Amino acid sequence: MSLKNIACSAAMAVTLLLASASIAAAQSSASPYPAHTIWNSQLRVLPPTPLGRHYQLHIGLPGSYSTETARRYPVVYVTDAYWDFQKLDAMRGSMVYDRVVPEFIIVGIGYAGENLNFDSMRGWELAPVPFGGGDARTTGHAADFLSTIESEIVPFVEREYRADPSYRVLAGASLGGLFTLYALFTTPELFQAYIAATPAVVVGDNWLLGYEEKFATSGRPLKARLHVSGGGNEAPEFLGGILKFNQRISSRHYPGLAYEFRIVDGERHASMEFEAYVRGLRFAFEPLAPEKGPTPER
Repeated sequence: MSLKNIACSAAMAVTLLLASASIAAAQSSASPYPAHTIWNSQLRVLPPTPLGRHYQLHIGLPGSYSTETARRYPVVYVTDAYWDFQKLDAMRGSMVYDRVVPEFIIVGIGYAGENLNFDSMRGWELAPVPFGGGDARTTGHAADFLSTIESEIVPFVEREYRADPSYRVLAGASLGGLFTLYALFTTPELFQAYIAATPAVVVGDNWLLGYEEKFATSGRPLKARLHVSGGGNEAPEFLGGILKFNQRISSRHYPGLAYEFRIVDGERHASMEFEAYVRGLRFAFEPLAPEKGPTPER
């Protein structure tokens, strides 16, 4: 055998040895249990926007989606998908079973990529004004985010899935709740219902109250369903902003606005979201609920 062939054989042996070692190491470090996934859900990554935002959609399909192929479904769009998509998906089945909501598609809006800092990233999308010491580079781009939802995300969902364009719901918590209220007073016709759980009204020294004032004096119609909630044990200043907003909206008597407000007794900022979303979904879908009132005799 030539020296060249001997060298090639030795190199191949080393390569195989390294490959075997890598496989063995991966197998030894991998969990023996399968990863848990959310049934009937998909992840869809959108192309980066002109401003460089790279969104990932968490799609939760109804149980009947694969069998009732001629049926279209209302859609709930929720911000902060990396946290709140699982919450909505978990509560949807029980609510559908109780026939207090119709079957619906969930679209959670998050970010593409690994090991992301959601806390720092979400301020760019969800706040309508800079806050917390941030500037225009890091916070205050709710207008751009809403434009992306209207021009890119909603058309994508309604093109790719059997979504019913006649009934869309927007939901969000904290900064996502603030964004939901901002969307209500910016494009009230884009969604038929809005769920603002513990909205961060205090951002920008209660900037939202001035924005609502301008909307009220504009004479624009406000035909939608709106559910707002706060936690009974939230920080007093934060809850104070929510209470001010409730007082403002309750005094307006907007024609065409169905409004519901609730304090979730005993809960703080994050834990209140579970009840808030259940109540909010019930209110949002009340016009489409298969049944109303107590459980009927079967």
